[in-house]
Amino acid sequence: MTIKIVTDSACDVPPELAEQLDITVVPVYLNIGEHSYLEGVEMSREQFYGRLKTFPEYPTTAAPAVGTFTQLYEQLTADGATQILSMHIAHDLSATYNAARVGAAAADSAPVTLFDTRQITLGAGLLVLLAAEAAKAGQTIAEIVAMLNEKVKQTCVFGMIDSLESLHRSGRVSWAQFGIGSLLQIKPIMMIADGVISAAARVRTRKRALNQMLKLVAELAPFERLAIIHVNAQAAAEELYQLSHDLFANFSDAAPMIQGITPAVGTHLGVGAVGFAAVSAKQTT
Repeated sequence: MTIKIVTDSACDVPPELAEQLDITVVPVYLNIGEHSYLEGVEMSREQFYGRLKTFPEYPTTAAPAVGTFTQLYEQLTADGATQILSMHIAHDLSATYNAARVGAAAADSAPVTLFDTRQITLGAGLLVLLAAEAAKAGQTIAEIVAMLNEKVKQTCVFGMIDSLESLHRSGRVSWAQFGIGSLLQIKPIMMIADGVISAAARVRTRKRALNQMLKLVAELAPFERLAIIHVNAQAAAEELYQLSHDLFANFSDAAPMIQGITPAVGTHLGVGAVGFAAVSAKQTT
């Protein structure tokens, strides 16, 4: 039995881990005006964020083409895959899952199981890594999916939004959702859990927002997986690690995972956003 894991670039699986665990990553599209670029192939994240302020129009993103998934699934099957587990960011937040679903239906020869992570960015990515590790250890598709269904309930992403402008321009979040009426100096803390995005807190200063986010994350301890995420803000992410060092105490044998967020999500959160992706070790009831 050979199980292949497929995901999309919006899940933010670190490239070195994708290579190590033989995870196939399908790039999403970055749309800038009339031009579209495959993330990480035709435009790197560094190029995207470096040029963000110069783009003539605010960028958008799009799911990979259905045919891309069909061709990939058929190729993996031809190369010896007996099962394919295709995992993607929350279907309510992206068209990628549906594109993969339609692509799988058209790939008659490929035994594809679709899994909705009900997460974004590295929240989804941590679940992908767990699945790949389980596959490498010899677990069956049924065993892996059963494990994932439990881990989804224990997975959260927190993000402190540095500026509301990107959220507003992206059209994904209205002022009413945050309970405010204009662009004030609010530092909202967004949380996504089980496919639902909510404002976990609304704080007026960066320092207070970071402290509040740390309290929220600490409530999930102990952790099975914990990582820091950021939107083109490496220095702020490293600062957050210093503030949260105690939360990583059980991972002292390895450097903390600090991962930049894909433009597919970063265009909505805005440059400067920092946060956590966590899989709690607490059992859900």
